[in-house]
Amino acid sequence: MPERGPGSLARFGRRVAALCVDWFVCTVIAAGLLGYRLGEGGLGPFKPLAVFVVMNLLLVGTLGATIGHRLLGIRVVRLGGATAGPLLGAIRTSLLALVIPAVIWDRDTRGYHDKIAGTVTTRT
Repeated sequence: MPERGPGSLARFGRRVAALCVDWFVCTVIAAGLLGYRLGEGGLGPFKPLAVFVVMNLLLVGTLGATIGHRLLGIRVVRLGGATAGPLLGAIRTSLLALVIPAVIWDRDTRGYHDKIAGTVTTRT
């Protein structure tokens, strides 16, 4: 992979910013469609997470990028460069929703959710 520019590994800050954009979008969708309210008790706090999982399954599995990824100029691909596809997108999303695999990374700051799924987040 190139060290810089298109096709290079997306830097940590760019990935976190994309995650924040995605989480904001999911929170707004959960509020509008599922009646989510900030500070809600019970299962309420899981409503944005449910939207986040569905969004990632659909968008990463088909287009290779979520809304936040697109805005920040990154995408999720297989190690060979092809789109992740539905199966790898589902594996990656499941691990991402568990949080722990996503916050443990290697020296290249590649999260274990990507390593296990055989994907990598690159710049476009």
